[in-house]
Amino acid sequence: MAESAYLQTNKSPTALTVVILMHGAALGALALSKMEVIKDPPTKTVVTWIPEDVPPPPPPPTVEPQVDQPVQRQVVTTVPPVIKRPIDQTVFDTTPVEYPPLQYAEQGPVERIVPPAPPPPSPPPPKAIKVEPARAKTNLASYVSDADYPATALRSEEQGATRFRLTVGPDGRVTQCAVTGSSGSSSLDATTCKLMKSRARFIAARDSSGNPTGDTVTSTIRWVLPE
Repeated sequence: MAESAYLQTNKSPTALTVVILMHGAALGALALSKMEVIKDPPTKTVVTWIPEDVPPPPPPPTVEPQVDQPVQRQVVTTVPPVIKRPIDQTVFDTTPVEYPPLQYAEQGPVERIVPPAPPPPSPPPPKAIKVEPARAKTNLASYVSDADYPATALRSEEQGATRFRLTVGPDGRVTQCAVTGSSGSSSLDATTCKLMKSRARFIAARDSSGNPTGDTVTSTIRWVLPE
């Protein structure tokens, strides 16, 4: 009665509007609270059963590092097998054996054949006795002139005497020349033999039978520098 009397006494447009707004706000808050309850559902609790008698898992095995071991070599010695040979059971006869005495045939004198001796060598023919020696047809110095003086000896002013030996054949010509005493100049010695072999002429020697034969002649050429 009192509320209705209050409402009746205070009926005004402003108061009515406030009351409506308050009721609307209360209804909106109630709706929002219901929506939040519906939006967040209750959480579900999961319970897991763990048995107490299960042992814990073993730890992982430890791997030890490998260490290279030295290689041990074994020396194997091969021993050849021993071969046992059967023992010879042969029984040897040790009875001495008598042999007849040896008979030697009588040998007569041995005839030896001796070859005949070779004939003695024939004696050499008798050597012809030289009766007449070889003679130069002219003086040997005449075969040499100033024009034959070697140029090398002239430049070196060489002079001296050359002794030589000539071998003369049966035809009277010189076949060989040998220096038996040097003049001290090789060019003078060589020129001497060269001129004697090319220019010297001889009357051949003769033996006891009158036949021409070989002979040797010795002589000397003195070389003097021309003026």
